[in-house]
Amino acid sequence: MMKWIATTPEKQWQTMQLTDTPASVHRLTLTGEECQTVEGFGGCFNELSYIALSSLDKSEQDKVLDELFSKEGCAFNWGRISVGANDYAERWYSHNETDQDYDMSAFSIARDEKYVLPYIREAQKRCPNMKFFASPWSPPTWMKNPPIYNYGRMVRDEKTQLAYCEYFHRFLDAYEKEGVKVSRLCLQNEPFADQKFPSCLWSSEEFRVFIRDYIGPYFEKNGVDTEIWLGTLNGPTEMDFTMHGIVNDLYSSYIDNILFDDEARKYISGLGYQWNGQRVIHKTHETFPELGLMQTENECGDGSNNWTYAAYIFDLVRHYFQYGVTVYTYWNMILQPGGSSTWGWRQNTMITIDPETKTVTYNPEFYVMKHYAHFIKPGAKVLAGSGHWNMSAMAFKNPDGEIIVVVQNTLDRERTFTFEGEGKSFSAVLAPHSMNTFAL
Repeated sequence: MMKWIATTPEKQWQTMQLTDTPASVHRLTLTGEECQTVEGFGGCFNELSYIALSSLDKSEQDKVLDELFSKEGCAFNWGRISVGANDYAERWYSHNETDQDYDMSAFSIARDEKYVLPYIREAQKRCPNMKFFASPWSPPTWMKNPPIYNYGRMVRDEKTQLAYCEYFHRFLDAYEKEGVKVSRLCLQNEPFADQKFPSCLWSSEEFRVFIRDYIGPYFEKNGVDTEIWLGTLNGPTEMDFTMHGIVNDLYSSYIDNILFDDEARKYISGLGYQWNGQRVIHKTHETFPELGLMQTENECGDGSNNWTYAAYIFDLVRHYFQYGVTVYTYWNMILQPGGSSTWGWRQNTMITIDPETKTVTYNPEFYVMKHYAHFIKPGAKVLAGSGHWNMSAMAFKNPDGEIIVVVQNTLDRERTFTFEGEGKSFSAVLAPHSMNTFAL
């Protein structure tokens, strides 16, 4: 029996009934081609998220966590971990701020026992097979020029780069001892961004040399089985128009410089894209189909948590899966009202928790993620489609054969949606500004 769940700004997560609706020429028709296998959905385990969650009593915390990680909720089964501080840490830190400690004798993840690891353990209670990837926002400050968390680049001498390999190894080992196996390591969050929060610029050549000559051989020599992923890439933008003119940051000169070096590429299992990476992911998908692809960070909005931005995010999820990703990752799953970072950037969140009133609000993007993640199971196949709805809808085939169709109507009027494929067909009238999931 078919199940239809719809969400509008007025009513969320409604169970709908099909009526006799004539088929429309505006259709999503499956081509018969099965594409990549979905690995799942998830979010980032940030300190400010756990601080917001901790303001509730235990029973209310459990309800929120169930909505994110249980099978009855969003069923998130992937988690992103920051190696050291990100812009949603309570304060900036790394796992070793002892100057010139090249052998990492002072390395420690003790800081993460305060917020990050308890948050992860709560998720694991609800999803014991949860998988993880990690990425740093900044190396330890003594490895950078200038020696600060924000802005700058890494020092590129041999002893610093080898020490950074050891830093990653210590992190992976320490987390595994805590029951958190990190299966993928993205080498730098947003290497194109020179930011006022923890960040570090990487050129294409710096990535190529570090992967080929340092971390790739280091992992191989030391038996580290965590995959090396290029990312998390917030570009290249291809072309930016600025007040200073046109700035070219070409895919071919950045990504191809790395991937066409066979000695570097042999160590790379995949690429993680976010933000401006959406503009170029199709190039990697088409030219290096053997490499994995992840969407590594949902775009964050401005803290208003409005339905217009949620409609954009609904389409962004579709975009990334149509261009080959196997994992989609939300950013801040939980925040306090306003969603401010430690440096004042207001961002959207799935769930807002007010520590004063203890009110829990499920925001529009919570429903965006649930419309996908609750229904699409790990192991599902992305099904290729065609037709007028192909840029507003897509279909998946779960391991048990169930077909999941997700579709959005962004217009101010009702529209008829017709689906055909896998021996099934139906037509439905979609409400204005609605998100819809059909399970067949």
